[in-house]
Amino acid sequence: MAQKYRLKERAQRQAQTRQRIVEAAVELHTTLGPAHTTVLAIAQRAGVERPTFYRHFPTMKDLFSACSSHYGAQNPLPNPELWLKIKDPEVRLRRGLIELYGYYSLNEHGLWNILRDLEDMPELRPFAARRIAHLNRMRDVLVDARPGHSKRRKHLVAAVGHALDFFTWRSLRRQGLTNEEAAELSVDFVRSKNR
Repeated sequence: MAQKYRLKERAQRQAQTRQRIVEAAVELHTTLGPAHTTVLAIAQRAGVERPTFYRHFPTMKDLFSACSSHYGAQNPLPNPELWLKIKDPEVRLRRGLIELYGYYSLNEHGLWNILRDLEDMPELRPFAARRIAHLNRMRDVLVDARPGHSKRRKHLVAAVGHALDFFTWRSLRRQGLTNEEAAELSVDFVRSKNR
């Protein structure tokens, strides 16, 4: 009985250590960017030695997977399935953009560091696939509310995709627009592609 208790206690300590490493990595990835985060820095932030880090995360793929899951759970993207209840295409688009732009506002610094490094770190791309699939679902939900000719559909899909992009939002915010103003401008842009 005592041995089972010790094994359970040891497993809990290992899970806690793993969690500290993941939290330290996410903190560094969102403040410095993955490209500027070293294993040594993560280990120091988590209060562990490098061999302990590697016991929990033998490869960077293992670390990125855990970080991606942790960050996504802590900072979920808006749920586009809820938008399906909104029949009016412009109301649906506006609602989706305001929710997404609010998410971007709350997570701007971390997203900037991660997305910036994504360009130079191909090993991160598989972990962005879930986020990209979610954004594509958002786009589809927002496009499908709009009737359109197949000839213009390509432009409509591109316009909605552009409106959903983090860098589009960031550019509009840097021009001094509020999230609501940026959403309204994006709605106008999409409307112009659906005529």
